Amino acid sequence: MSLHSRLLRLALIGGAVVAFCEVAAAQQSGPSPALPPGLGQGTAPGPKPATPAKPAQPPVTSQPQGQTATLKDPVVATINGQPLRLSELEIAQQALPQQYRNMPMKAVFPALLDRIVDSKLLVQEGRKNHITDDPAFKKRMAFVEDQVIQDSWIQKEIARLVTPEKMKERYEERLKSMPAEEEVHARHILVSTEDEAKAVIDELKKPGVTFDKVAKEKSTDKASGAEGGDLGWFKKSDMVPEFANAAFALKKGELSPTPVKTQFGYHVILLEDRRQAPPPTFEELSPQIREDLAREAVTSMLDQLRANAKIEKFNMDGSKIEIPAAAPAKPADPGKPASPDKPTK
Repeated sequence: MSLHSRLLRLALIGGAVVAFCEVAAAQQSGPSPALPPGLGQGTAPGPKPATPAKPAQPPVTSQPQGQTATLKDPVVATINGQPLRLSELEIAQQALPQQYRNMPMKAVFPALLDRIVDSKLLVQEGRKNHITDDPAFKKRMAFVEDQVIQDSWIQKEIARLVTPEKMKERYEERLKSMPAEEEVHARHILVSTEDEAKAVIDELKKPGVTFDKVAKEKSTDKASGAEGGDLGWFKKSDMVPEFANAAFALKKGELSPTPVKTQFGYHVILLEDRRQAPPPTFEELSPQIREDLAREAVTSMLDQLRANAKIEKFNMDGSKIEIPAAAPAKPADPGKPASPDKPTK
C-alpha cells in the first residue's frame, strides 16, 4: 500500500476512533452540570411567561401516549403530528462542531431544537414529493448506509478490544519508557527594568524582609504576586529557557544573585525546593492511551480483512490495470577476458 493510500485510510478510520474516544471520555466524566439560567442559550431571554392556571384534568394532548413511561427520552416537539424525541437531538449534537459537542444539552437545546424541526419539515416535504424514489437519492442513501455501518462496526469492535486491562497494561509500559525528570518549586518577582530587579534583590537581603511581602507589593505578575510569587512545581520544559536555566541552577533556599531577563521583563527567583517529578497518573494518560489502542485495533483489523479478501482494482475509466512486465534479469557479467600480452618490438 502506498504512503498516500495509507494516509487516506488513516483519515477514514480516524473519525470513528475519535468518536469512540469522545464517547468513552464522556461516559467516564459523567453527566455535565447544569448551567445557570440563561447561560449559553442560543437566543436572548424574553419576558417570563405568566404561570398558567392549573387545569382540573391533565390535557389529553399535552404529551403523546406513553410519554410517562419514556421520561428518559421525552418528546420535545411534534411536527405535523410526528413526535421528536430528546434522543434525536443528542444524536444531532454529535454532528455539530467540536466546541458544541462537549457543551451540556441544556446550552444548545433551543437552537438545536429549531434546527431539527426545520430538518423534519424538509424531510416531510421531500417524502411527500417522493424524493425517495429518485435514483440519485437511492445512490446517496446507499453510501450513507455504508458509512453508518462502517462507523458503528468500528466503534463496536473498539469497545470490545480496548479493555480497561489493556489500557492499564499500556500505561505501565509507558511509565517504564518515561525517563525520570526533575522539577522545582520556585517563587519569582517580576519587574520592568534591571535596576528595579537589582533593588529588589538588595531589599530581600535585609533582615526581616520576606519574599512573600515584596512579591505582593512589587511584582508586576499580579497572579503569582498575590500568592507571594509562588509558581508551584514545574519542569524545565514548562518555562521559557532563560527562566528555567536560572531556576534549575539554584540550590534549595537560594536567591538568584542577579536579575534574570526574559521576554516578560526582569525576574528575581527564589528556589523553594526540588524533587523528582511524580509520574503522570493513569487518568492523565488514559485519553491518549485509549486513542492509540483504538487506532492500533482498527489498523490491525483492516490488515487482517485485506489479507483474507480478494480485491481487484481498476483504472478510473474502468479498464484493467496493466502491470508492466518485469524487466528480464541481466545475465551475470562473466568478466572481461584477460588481454593478450602485447608483442615486444
